[in-house]
Amino acid sequence: MIRVAIVGTGGISAAHLAAYISFPERCQIVALCDIYPEKAAILKEQHKLNCDIVSDSADIASRDDIDLVSICTPPYTHADLSIQFLNAGKHVLVEKPMSSSLAECDRMIAAAEKAKKILSVVGQNRFRDPIMKLKQVLDSGKMGKVVHAQVESYWWRGHVYYDLWWRGTWEKEGGGCTLNHAVHHIDMLQWMMGMPTKVQAIMSNTSHDNAEVEDLSIAVLSYPSGALAQITSSVVHHGEEQQLIFQGEKARISAPWKVYASVPKENGFPIKNVELENEIEQLYNELPSVPYSGHQGQIDNVLSAIENDTLTVLVDGYEGKNTLELITAIYMAASTGQQVELPLQPDSLFYTREGIMVNAIHFYEKTNSVTGFAKNDITLGGKYE
Repeated sequence: MIRVAIVGTGGISAAHLAAYISFPERCQIVALCDIYPEKAAILKEQHKLNCDIVSDSADIASRDDIDLVSICTPPYTHADLSIQFLNAGKHVLVEKPMSSSLAECDRMIAAAEKAKKILSVVGQNRFRDPIMKLKQVLDSGKMGKVVHAQVESYWWRGHVYYDLWWRGTWEKEGGGCTLNHAVHHIDMLQWMMGMPTKVQAIMSNTSHDNAEVEDLSIAVLSYPSGALAQITSSVVHHGEEQQLIFQGEKARISAPWKVYASVPKENGFPIKNVELENEIEQLYNELPSVPYSGHQGQIDNVLSAIENDTLTVLVDGYEGKNTLELITAIYMAASTGQQVELPLQPDSLFYTREGIMVNAIHFYEKTNSVTGFAKNDITLGGKYE
């Protein structure tokens, strides 16, 4: 039986809690930790848990009856908490984004390697049928080389969203919609296409004058193959629609799923390649479904690795750092107005949290702060069906 602690009992912790509870033969929640223990008490009561409630992470680190810790706290705490638990000999599943700087990522990875423990970064959308199947169709090569990718991470958040005490500042949240919303889609993009070599970007704050950070950004990525990708990150789009589109030499595929293939007429204008469309459609439909979806799928992946005594998970610290490196490059390009080349080096102005705080554009100053909302039900984005 794998014994679990959840640190941070805000909105996203419910997804972790539900996933762990769904595997009663494999794991048990033994502790909830929050600097506001009354929040943890409410969660314990709601789910009728037999567990301890603590307010200090040191109490979790010092216990020898905890094997795995889920970290569901604000981004600026992720590095120190992960390292604390890894050094104490515990496996760690940390919510996105991995941390608020690449320097912190390096420290987290080093701690995991020294402890020989799992460090997994939440990328729950990889564990959804449309995304897993999309990845496999891309890898099949049936659509040819990818020449263009389009990521639309469209969300909507009201003005008061950034009143929460840790949101809306470079110091505590680490960024705006590019980091804390589009992170899912940027993770999926780099998983499917690899890392670009050049990034150009622009960002703005159009609707939230109670936040230092951006609420809209647009980036263009350049790949060694000559392919380009566009990423739009937003919390000002009504409808909260998200999609990934890949244009290949022979066909176009996307999540939500759609396939279209073209061949040229004599004059170069397109006609449908029905045969290839049917072939790709058949491949997609025949691919197996994931056994568990979303957070449940990722937690199953982590539990299986622990059970099989392996450190191999689908989203490890290196994958988490790749995603943050892309986001950091977008911030650097947008803030400096210059093209950024990857990989970023430790002497980059944006490699540390302190460097980001000094050099990133500050759109507004945070003018209001609340410790929490009366109700904190959240949305986790589309299912890509």
